[in-house]
Amino acid sequence: MTDAADDLFASTGLDPDVARSITAEALAGSDDGELFLEYRQSESLVFDNGRLKSASFDTSQGFGLRAVAGELVGYAHSGEISEPALKCAAEAVRSVGSGQAGTYASAPSRTNVRLYDDVNPLGLPTFEEKVKLLSDIDAYARGLDERVRQVSVSLGASWQVVEILRADGHRVRDVRPLVRFGISVVAGIGDRQESGSVGSGGREAFDRFISLDAWRADAGEALRQALVNLDAVPAPAGTFDVVLGPGWPGILLHEAIGHGLEGDFNRKKTSAFAGLLGQRVAAEGVTVVDDGTLALRRGSLTVDDEGTPTSVTTLIEDGVLVGYMQDRQNARLMGMAPTGNGRRQSFAHVPMPRMTNTYMRPGSHEPGEILASVKDGIYAVNFGGGQVDITSGKFVFECTEAYRIENGRIGRPVKGAMLIGNGPEALKRVKMIGNDLKLDPGVGTCGKAGQGVPVGVGQPTLRIDAVTIGGTEAA
Repeated sequence: MTDAADDLFASTGLDPDVARSITAEALAGSDDGELFLEYRQSESLVFDNGRLKSASFDTSQGFGLRAVAGELVGYAHSGEISEPALKCAAEAVRSVGSGQAGTYASAPSRTNVRLYDDVNPLGLPTFEEKVKLLSDIDAYARGLDERVRQVSVSLGASWQVVEILRADGHRVRDVRPLVRFGISVVAGIGDRQESGSVGSGGREAFDRFISLDAWRADAGEALRQALVNLDAVPAPAGTFDVVLGPGWPGILLHEAIGHGLEGDFNRKKTSAFAGLLGQRVAAEGVTVVDDGTLALRRGSLTVDDEGTPTSVTTLIEDGVLVGYMQDRQNARLMGMAPTGNGRRQSFAHVPMPRMTNTYMRPGSHEPGEILASVKDGIYAVNFGGGQVDITSGKFVFECTEAYRIENGRIGRPVKGAMLIGNGPEALKRVKMIGNDLKLDPGVGTCGKAGQGVPVGVGQPTLRIDAVTIGGTEAA
């Protein structure tokens, strides 16, 4: 399908006028809805334990037809893009608007700005060149230190073309490249071994991430993390003031707070933030935004999966809740404007409010000043997995790199630290906000209702007081 980037309709033989007519008939009486067509190529290579462990390539295409009437949604999808398949889908969703006198919602604005180009990263470099690159990285990382026991290197890329057609004839196309690169190193001394990992990516070709200087720096950083963890002592358990590092630690903000600010959870009043618009929900100085307009970022989109241009949506401003992330359906039902956060994993999935790049804006404090202010605490630099309850806001997050803070100085690394708390309460305990806002390197994937989409996170250095730390040593 070499013509997919030019016109997905033409490349499949589906006449856009016929598609619009079928869509309009299927959505008669509905409040909203659209025909979403997708073509996707994806590739993944993993070099592990000195050999190419796996390599995969996949091509998929299909469409999803959605009809929306009030809170009702009719959705049908097919892996075959053709007039007969579309007619069958139309029959399936027509009942949603049947007998309704809904006024079809106006189309999204055309204010979108291109945030990435149409480059297809799957062919550059070639497959053979990618395998050689992974082998070179493996050899280099193993030669950095005699304590290195295992190295894993991965490359992943996708190229997605979407066409969104509405019953009113509004049509929008987006071509979305996406790459990800990662290195993991395991180092050991005697019976003990620890790991460190680094990843990067974005909506562009591989060039910037696999340059010699870039991948050597990533290999060195992965090794550094592994050696730090080899030197770590058991984490203390108790209540501590915590300093969160900039960048990837924003994943805690994303999970513990971001999901609770998505429109569907608030419309259904299942979020800890439901009904709190205009009220103080965080400490002064805390401003949180969701920004889908950052060029080349992993979570960015020129338009969302309903055709709405993405935007910079302020969620919390100086501690006050001022907005939610909205798709078209929830925005309409809540009497608000869509924010360009309607996202879906693929043509086989219905869109819903999802984050793009969610981060906290910087404050005025120097990072060193923040660390120096803590007498006895924990400095959390990197995070792994975590669990969050959207309704209560309670969270548990694992620190993959953390240190004790003793009399304002960074002390010994600690292992096994778990941050335990409540998202809304943690926001109120933010005492100092750094001036060093940093975004993550481009590795985030967010799961919700069985769908995964690429996202970005970020934050400056933060001090949060009285956080419960789960560890293996009593404080």
